[in-house]
Amino acid sequence: MGKTVTYRNGRLESGETRIVQEFPLKLIVNQREVATLICSPHDLKFLAVGFLRLQGFVRTVDDFLMLSVCNDFGIANVGIRGDLPDKLKPVLTSGCGAGISFTSSNQAKNPSTRCSTSRHTHRPSEIFGMMAQLARLAENYKSHGGIHSAAVGDGSSILLYAEDLGRHNTLDRIAGEALLKGIDLSGTMLVTSGRVSTELAAKAAMLGITMIASRTSPTDMAVKMCEEEGIVLIGYVRAGTFTIYTCPERIACEERMELSVSRLRIKEDTGVVLARRRLDVALGKA
Repeated sequence: MGKTVTYRNGRLESGETRIVQEFPLKLIVNQREVATLICSPHDLKFLAVGFLRLQGFVRTVDDFLMLSVCNDFGIANVGIRGDLPDKLKPVLTSGCGAGISFTSSNQAKNPSTRCSTSRHTHRPSEIFGMMAQLARLAENYKSHGGIHSAAVGDGSSILLYAEDLGRHNTLDRIAGEALLKGIDLSGTMLVTSGRVSTELAAKAAMLGITMIASRTSPTDMAVKMCEEEGIVLIGYVRAGTFTIYTCPERIACEERMELSVSRLRIKEDTGVVLARRRLDVALGKA
């Protein structure tokens, strides 16, 4: 608990409140210091495993030769099969505490999640239901704020949940727990409290996640990546509304929107009259 002074109705009042803990975790891989992760001080093995998985350093549990986490000294000592690259070029991400990534967006390609109207459709009720479950689980945010949360599920129930002061750390934690428990995340939905950036989209693509929904907004690069990867990207999920940024045809609504002629890319060739005729029929204007 930390001591605070609150201004209320023209008065200053003394009090106490819980304050978000910020914990530095030094990650040593094959006797080499790779990074210091700024995180929340719980379930650190999931974070370390997930970080290495989503950086592309490990793929399966068998790739780990040793995994030791010391909470007292803030050190995760890991041994993995194979060698790390001689030179690691860190990328400062948009995450809390200037997060670090060693992956590039091109490494996230996963052709199995390409946009398709015949697979991985999602109902609005699933999206609202998953977000409601996430809100119920976010107990630390309710008590003192400052914590991001994320969860993956199948549309009806949540499979894995994580919270951390860093929004990218939440997905790393989920990826690590899934790897250690043998849970396949392909085809799942990701709901998150934080902004969807290109780093988060890239990590979701690596895990085979087919939909991302957030309470807030995505970045333009995240939209572009989700378009390329065939991931449904949804923002501003609030009180019966949300905004669809990619793959709207994979949202199963009873009423479909009408597309104006100006938004259709119709080539001016011999088939243009026929194309417009078909459009008029579809819209009931014929």
